[in-house]
Amino acid sequence: MAEELAYVLVNPYTLFKSRTGGVLARLMSRTALDLVAARVFAPSKELVQEYAATVVTKNDPQSQDVQELIRQYVLDNYMPDPKTGRRQRVLMLLFRGEDAVHRVRNVVGNITTGPVRGVAIRDTYGDYVLGPKGEVKYFEPAVLAAPTPEEAVFKLKLWARYSDADGGLVDDTIQYPANAKPQRTLVLIKPDNFNFPSGRPGNVLDVFSSTGLYIVGMKVHQMSVAQAENFYGPVREQLLAKMQGLALAKVLPTVEQALEMKLPADAVEKLGNLLGPYFGEALFQQIVKFMTGIAPAQCDPSRKDDPGQAKCIAVVYEGADAVKKIREVLGPTDPKKAGPGTIRREFGQSVMVNAAHASDSSENAKREIGIINFQENNFKRVVEEFYGKLG
Repeated sequence: MAEELAYVLVNPYTLFKSRTGGVLARLMSRTALDLVAARVFAPSKELVQEYAATVVTKNDPQSQDVQELIRQYVLDNYMPDPKTGRRQRVLMLLFRGEDAVHRVRNVVGNITTGPVRGVAIRDTYGDYVLGPKGEVKYFEPAVLAAPTPEEAVFKLKLWARYSDADGGLVDDTIQYPANAKPQRTLVLIKPDNFNFPSGRPGNVLDVFSSTGLYIVGMKVHQMSVAQAENFYGPVREQLLAKMQGLALAKVLPTVEQALEMKLPADAVEKLGNLLGPYFGEALFQQIVKFMTGIAPAQCDPSRKDDPGQAKCIAVVYEGADAVKKIREVLGPTDPKKAGPGTIRREFGQSVMVNAAHASDSSENAKREIGIINFQENNFKRVVEEFYGKLG
């Protein structure tokens, strides 16, 4: 069976209610498909109108009445605010694999008037409430997905055409109080969450949602060696300067045992000064290899800008005290020192393999967001590589 691309659009209300992590966890664990791109959109009026016009189709197993509800839902909820012009946030998730469209649609579920059991995403996060006379009292489909491979192609090409202008790191999509001073901060859901298909990336995202912050950027990212060296440059300086003690703790007992003597203090200091930078550099090489799949020393200099072999999800959160709130939920670098309920306590294994990274200051957040480059349109690239140029 041939590979397909399948999409899921996470609706504005689902994003606003911080249900994104739960949605992603179900999709990744239950489809076992490869998440190949993610992009936040702030759809323009033109995109919303074009997309709404494609919703009602003969190929959808849902009734035409339900499809009409979805079409109107898109027009009402994806459209920029008619009073302020402020655009809504929509998240596009892109999956690749065999029979991808059918597998995604099964997990998303269809909207029916019958009893629901919480099996599908729409069972849990969607609502379809009818009144005593059959009138629709409330309708929220939670997410949108194509019913057939043919429609997935058409709709993905449509969103890809608008993805440069309407997507990326979106601005002015949240209405804050007049005296609010929102911050942005970066989170990386690290490669250890992608060792096998599971709900871990979504579960990590779900814990971050407890901060009440807003997702304004998301990207599936394969960090290059050059990016990793830049990203972790400050860490490298710290490692080179501070590893004397740890290096000595590892080798001094062995050296003194082999020599059958206790080294004098000046010799110990010289040994630490000698070994510290080498040990620090070795640790830095391990960090870069963990994040990219390639150690800098093993990388051809001409290939340092190539995408790495390891995958992560980069997320930009926005809101008041964003840096502090995210760091509190993340927990200390060492999972053993992290408190109950923190991400690193729940999902981390070691100082390096610790589930996620978060910026430690507003200044570092700006620097790190720039390195990850959210305006780089991986979503459009994947669509064009799969289907050809959009024209």
